[in-house]
Amino acid sequence: MAYHRQDPALIGRRRETELLAGALARAGGGAGGGTVLLRGDAGVGKSTLLAWTERVARERGFTVLRAVGAEAETDLAFGALHQALWSLLQRSDALSAHQRDALESAFGARSGTPSGFAVGAAALALLADAARTAPVLLVLDDLHWIDSSSATVFGFLHRRSAELPLVIVGASRPDGTAAQTWSAEAVDVRALPRADAAVLLGTCYPDLAGSTRDRVLAEADGNPLALVELPRQLAAAQQRGVAPLPERLPLGRRLERMFAERLDAMTPEVGRLLLLGALATGPDLNSGTWLRALPDGQVRETLERIEADGLARLDDTGQLVFRHPLARTAVVSAASDAARRDAHRALAAALAPGDPRRLVHEAAAALLPDADLARRLEAAGRDLAERGGAAEGALLLERAAVLSPDADDRVRRLTRAAVVAAHGGQLRHTAALVEELKTCTVPPDVAPLFAYAVVYADQSHHIDFASSAALLPGALDTLTAPGADTFGGLVEQAYFKLLLAASYTDDPWAWQALRRHRDAVSEVGRLCLRAWTEPGPGVADALLAVAGDLTEEQEAGAAWLLLWTSSALDCPEADLWQRFTGLHGYASQGSVAKAKCHQDFLLGDWDRAGDCLREAEIAEELGYHTNALLFRQYHAAFLAGRGDQAALDAVDRAVRPIATRARMRYVLDRLTHLRGLAALAHQRHEEAYAHIGELVPPGRPAGGPPWQHALVFDLVAAAVHTGRREEALAHLAAARAARSAEISGRHAFLVAAAAAVAAEDDDADDAYRAAYEVPGAERWVFDLARLRLAHGSWLRRRHRPGAREVLRAAHHVFRRLEAGPWAAQCEEELRAAGDLVVPPQRGPAAVPSAPTLLTGQELRIARLAATGLTNKEIGQRLQLSPRTVAAHLYKIFPKLGITSRAALAHALAQTVGPA
Repeated sequence: MAYHRQDPALIGRRRETELLAGALARAGGGAGGGTVLLRGDAGVGKSTLLAWTERVARERGFTVLRAVGAEAETDLAFGALHQALWSLLQRSDALSAHQRDALESAFGARSGTPSGFAVGAAALALLADAARTAPVLLVLDDLHWIDSSSATVFGFLHRRSAELPLVIVGASRPDGTAAQTWSAEAVDVRALPRADAAVLLGTCYPDLAGSTRDRVLAEADGNPLALVELPRQLAAAQQRGVAPLPERLPLGRRLERMFAERLDAMTPEVGRLLLLGALATGPDLNSGTWLRALPDGQVRETLERIEADGLARLDDTGQLVFRHPLARTAVVSAASDAARRDAHRALAAALAPGDPRRLVHEAAAALLPDADLARRLEAAGRDLAERGGAAEGALLLERAAVLSPDADDRVRRLTRAAVVAAHGGQLRHTAALVEELKTCTVPPDVAPLFAYAVVYADQSHHIDFASSAALLPGALDTLTAPGADTFGGLVEQAYFKLLLAASYTDDPWAWQALRRHRDAVSEVGRLCLRAWTEPGPGVADALLAVAGDLTEEQEAGAAWLLLWTSSALDCPEADLWQRFTGLHGYASQGSVAKAKCHQDFLLGDWDRAGDCLREAEIAEELGYHTNALLFRQYHAAFLAGRGDQAALDAVDRAVRPIATRARMRYVLDRLTHLRGLAALAHQRHEEAYAHIGELVPPGRPAGGPPWQHALVFDLVAAAVHTGRREEALAHLAAARAARSAEISGRHAFLVAAAAAVAAEDDDADDAYRAAYEVPGAERWVFDLARLRLAHGSWLRRRHRPGAREVLRAAHHVFRRLEAGPWAAQCEEELRAAGDLVVPPQRGPAAVPSAPTLLTGQELRIARLAATGLTNKEIGQRLQLSPRTVAAHLYKIFPKLGITSRAALAHALAQTVGPA
């Protein structure tokens, strides 16, 4: 391989290097950027691939930016982003004052509290400016240790930089969570096959004895770092095969243990310098500041010994660069608790009093409660959370709680830590903190905050909404009392959580409390309540107006409410999910993903149906079990639309028991509707009417959540197909009385479509034309195709021109959506109209099927007769006379080789399968 001659460490990595080289070539050629996420175990070669990519990029004239995650910096908000962009920011004069302020505030260079979106937008503008001069490579090593605030911004850059000549290459361990919400496909860097491992080992150690080589190959198990490092630990006699080899190293942490053994042989001075360098990883310590913690006379000699041993080296910036991250980990792991505290204490003393890293090191060095340190940690944690570093702020708050001498102060800080952790996407940790807090006496002044934390964990993690109606009304009463502490916007957050619970469970006490406190929340909060309780004229327009007037900072606080309002109204016009993509951590991004899945269904982007399941997996992994359940419900909508009954039944069996236990009427009713939709796909109209009619009885005034108003098309279609014209007209009248058409553009179309399906023959042409002319009708791809199917069928039965064109248009859409049963209905109608449509072959069988033996009309009559309906009942369904039905049956029996109605069901099952 060509790469072997350049770097032995790249042996066996042709696939990865070609992928990385391709990304660089596209960016260098002006074809846009890309993201490559390398994922693999420690020592497998991710850092080597990053170094190769960096070297190639520099040779091609790229601007290279780099950040390395470190375990000691995971609680330092925007630390990795600082590493990557600080030098670029200092050289750039292209940013606006607002953008520069956002970045400098995030980096702690100035005071301020920028939103996560503002930091991401400023970082994107900075990279876009740099990319005008040369393509840019952003290298992110050890993503699993990068602080979550930086990881969120890097994810935002990944999603928003596709048009820039920017390549982002990251490396993470398989269990790393920092990049798991990125849409980039991970490239698994696996252990080397034995043949490649043998080549690498032979290249690095050509004089190894055969027995030693075989033992190393077996122990390393394809891990490149182990292949390079294990022989280095052997004595010369062992390498030559003269002396016996040591016992087999255990799997898992063997390399870290190997480094630890090397550390044990070093002097205390070397060990202390390595420990200080391992803990001093921030940008403000890169200039060699950390070396002040060592006696001057020992530094040079100790550094020379470390570099000679090959464990680490001092780079040009004054940072101690370890040969591999495992070496840094081993240094920290091998040190005693006392030694680590002493090192943190020395590093704190080397930093200025106002430096935030000083506080972090002070906290790590503390052993006993310290009221002053706890107070300063709390202030720093709250400041971090306000600047977008919620996950890191929660860690500081929790540390402040541990160091609090007073029990009440400890509970107050731990309660705030639980809430901030939830906002940072650390839901499992929030749930654990809440359980700990339940064993404590909560001071009354933080009772509303505690209630919110309990509800947050219950709603999102435990799929339990009982605490919402039990705790939040009282919390809102307290928060809205004159002079009450609102905890920086907790009223709006608690109101939204209660609104969620009411929407999901329809709890009357929750709705009552929401109405009682509506004047205490923002316009967006009041609009969301209105959307879910009183949808009607002007709500959708108000949503668009409010969303358009919000500033970036206001959007950050209103994101959940705006997305939930848009979801209620089936109103994708605002494109809110696009505006909020990359804005926050998972706490908000989960809501963005739900809005996008729902919109994909509405707008016919059904090729993205699999995104629902991927999002469900991410939600489960992060502990957001309610989100996972909802993503599966969203996926069920695609299954129902496609008529995939078996898959829909499987989802129903998995989701319904959980939703029943949680009393999530929202989910249960949606599942019932989806069963009705699937029944419509298979022309089981009685079953469809039973399911959907269970939700909205005939003629009952339309009310409740907006999605129930949207049932009108399905319900009227099922009623018409089952001969219930009076009920269909009653449903339509109820929708008109409720002004359902004025809720949103989709509701307007569905009401018009229902009116067309229920129209008398003399009015039908005008009614169908009116439905097609509803503004934006073409956006509702699936609904429009169903309307065309109904229209084409009506035209054909009345021998009107244009049936084939309408049916072909519907058929094309159903095929694209992979909605097979609906496409089959189109094919039946087209055959009945004399248009030969060959459906896709289902298998190798060569026996003619019923669709090829029977016309479309005959097949419909045969299916209805097989259910036991009389000729009169069939005629009422199909608007035919009983005599015409009998004439068709007279032709059907000999075609199927039967002589009676009793044999119809079996004959149809043999030739076409179940309907």
